[in-house]
Amino acid sequence: QVQLVESGGGLVQPGGSLRLSCAASEFIFTTYRMGWYRQAPGKQRELVATITSGGSTNYAGSEKGRFTISRDNAKNTVYLQMNSLKPEDTAVYYCNAYHSILTNYWGQGTQVTVSS
Repeated sequence: QVQLVESGGGLVQPGGSLRLSCAASEFIFTTYRMGWYRQAPGKQRELVATITSGGSTNYAGSEKGRFTISRDNAKNTVYLQMNSLKPEDTAVYYCNAYHSILTNYWGQGTQVTVSS
């Protein structure tokens, strides 16, 4: 059973930081590209960052420099460190595990709200 369990979302003031975590089942973690996406109200889901099993990273342009994706293979966990948060970062953040079109899995999402 494929499972992706996110945690770490919440309410933070502008300029603050949060670290999201996604715990994945061992089977998918060792062979899949992991990623974070987000969906704001009324908008389409968009890429935030991805990381391959070998550690290569890719970021959407607006988050590069503020967000850092990483993975801990021993814990089967992928992280998203978010710094200098802005109100426009408010969204539901989703963990993704991708191997192919037919093997593409999503977590349940975690809410991040940036507001004073």
